[in-house]
Amino acid sequence: MTLAPPQVHLWTRHEFNTIAATGVFDGKRVELVAGQVIEMSPMRPLHATVITLAARVLEQAFGAGYFVRWQMPLALDEYSEPEPDVIVVEGDIRDYVDDHPATAVLVAEVAESSLDYDQGEKASLYAAAGLADYWLFNLVQRRLEVRRDPVPNPQQSHGFAYQTTLYYQPGEVVSPLARPDLQIPVAAMFP
Repeated sequence: MTLAPPQVHLWTRHEFNTIAATGVFDGKRVELVAGQVIEMSPMRPLHATVITLAARVLEQAFGAGYFVRWQMPLALDEYSEPEPDVIVVEGDIRDYVDDHPATAVLVAEVAESSLDYDQGEKASLYAAAGLADYWLFNLVQRRLEVRRDPVPNPQQSHGFAYQTTLYYQPGEVVSPLARPDLQIPVAAMFP
């Protein structure tokens, strides 16, 4: 008789949401990444402040025709439903009554203790999903890291990486790919 080695069960979005509805994750900050339930670290005040500032600035900058979501699910595929700190999606809030958005014109994470994870795992996940504009608010170095041009890269955890990384300091301006006409002051998104 041949015995199969133990296998890791990867959770689907449906399974994850069914289990979450029972309350098993109540009081915990979790997200589904590549079939695994990831518990996120507690949010510090600086992290929360940058999320709020970035969301408000992006909401004002993008205006009508776009919707800004804060820490809400992004349904990337059957096995991944991360909760980015901020995303900008096309359309209106009512467009997402029946399901979470599956893509975004801009996805942003705010990172301090999760910096390595957001620069590696999350960047590869978002690149694999084809998200063209990934902004990382690096609280450790107090700068905005903008990742663009997703390309295949088998050395990365999800098989993709961003080819371009641009670094912006608080005294500079940044333009989103979806709205290159905008000049957003980086300092407006940092306290």
